[in-house]
Amino acid sequence: MPDHQEISPCQTCGACCAYSRSWPRFTIEDDGDIERIPRYLVDEDQGGMKCHGDRCAALDGDIGVATACSIYEVRPVVCRSCQPGDEECLMARRRHGMSPIEVAAGA
Repeated sequence: MPDHQEISPCQTCGACCAYSRSWPRFTIEDDGDIERIPRYLVDEDQGGMKCHGDRCAALDGDIGVATACSIYEVRPVVCRSCQPGDEECLMARRRHGMSPIEVAAGA
């Protein structure tokens, strides 16, 4: 039997990463946190992630199909705080015309 890993709903979504150019902002990151992010992905005022329109430049893939964060291990706090099925997630999914996701209790 093949080894099966559960895929996060985020890997088939990406809506929160393409919701608004003002969303991927640095909030409580210190200079060291920001320095770990590749410079070409940080906006000019160093206040957040660089975006192409409303889409974070670190987002790879197609929204609603298959997505990944190219800097997942060093992503900003705001990105870490958005969780599958929370209010921010649902708001972003609505903006992209996607149905709400349901997260199993205790997950």
